[in-house]
Amino acid sequence: MSVTTTCVKRAFKYRFHPTDTQAAELSRTFGCVRKVYNLALAARTEAWARQERVNYNATSAMLTAWKKTGELAFLNDVSSVPLQQTLRHLQTAFTNFFGKRAKYPRFKSRKKSRKSAEYTTSGFRFRDGRLTLAKMSEPLDIVWSRPLPEGSQPSTVTVSQDSAGRWFVSLLCDDPTVKPLPATDGAVGVDVGLDHLLTLSTGEKAANPRHERKDRARLALAQRRLARKAKGDGANRAKARREVARIHARIADRRRDGLHKLTTRLVRENQTIVIEDLTVRNMVKNRSLARAISDAAWSEFRSMLEYKAAWYGREVIAVDRWFPSSKLCSTCGTLQDKMPLNVRTWTCDCGTTHDRDVNAAKNLLAAGLAVSVCGAGVRPQRSTPGGRSATKQKTPRREP
Repeated sequence: MSVTTTCVKRAFKYRFHPTDTQAAELSRTFGCVRKVYNLALAARTEAWARQERVNYNATSAMLTAWKKTGELAFLNDVSSVPLQQTLRHLQTAFTNFFGKRAKYPRFKSRKKSRKSAEYTTSGFRFRDGRLTLAKMSEPLDIVWSRPLPEGSQPSTVTVSQDSAGRWFVSLLCDDPTVKPLPATDGAVGVDVGLDHLLTLSTGEKAANPRHERKDRARLALAQRRLARKAKGDGANRAKARREVARIHARIADRRRDGLHKLTTRLVRENQTIVIEDLTVRNMVKNRSLARAISDAAWSEFRSMLEYKAAWYGREVIAVDRWFPSSKLCSTCGTLQDKMPLNVRTWTCDCGTTHDRDVNAAKNLLAAGLAVSVCGAGVRPQRSTPGGRSATKQKTPRREP
């Protein structure tokens, strides 16, 4: 059987240090992108109220008309490519909304929304490792922390600035080095937690680094200093705000780096990885655990695991969130009635003493392998303490 391999599109993100002129030009571009997005969203919302639909082509024609008005003539001062791209992003947002995959698009805020602009090939020049954007005479001073794939050319370039004031450029390229790894017989169940970030069915546990907790005192001090600054105190308040943002960025960077290392290792060593289908958005509503759950970043862990598995020919199986992995004996299949969170070890009627997290990981692995063999939604046979067998199937979700 022949296997057709396609080149993976991969984004390479780098820091860069703009000149004052470049920073001013990019700031103007960010503002124009936000303005065009909000104008187009307002136009489409008004049409939606009249039960009419406005597509990308219509908003593109509107953009041409807006540029001819005196009030919006400043849109001509920046590259037209990012403005067209933001209209395409809005079209994608509405497509996801009509497909019931996302909520209705929201307006972009000057203070809270991400500052970014996307350039396609007509909006930049990349030669000999030097990137020059439209409306700029000098190339960007990029910190090349790692090389691009040899011979690759970026298809899109996204420039952004985070709340800490750092500038980033992301280059989307074909990466021929990403290929499926040799198949292995390895399969592992992964149980996420708070005491330990990951517990594997092999018994191995990965410590939870708790990055936010380590910087909590420093963050609280910076937040108190920001709270004491009056809202009219422009420069001092902006400086205090950037300090808070820098601490948050430091926490997020360290967390992301640790998750990348963990997920890469899991994907390289195992052919099949079984996880639990957790609804983190509902779990963070628990005010006692919300901070710790957010710091653990379970959703980001799953996202990384899934796209890396797709890159390297691995399989990630998500087991139904209602599967009682902690209460089920992985040796005899007996289902316990209760299993409070404070119980970390327990002994089954069969005499087996379980570590709660390791037992859950083993059960997830068994359930995931059953899913891959028998079909989605099938759960392994299990019995209650009274000896009565109990099986349950997950009801298939109806696709929109």
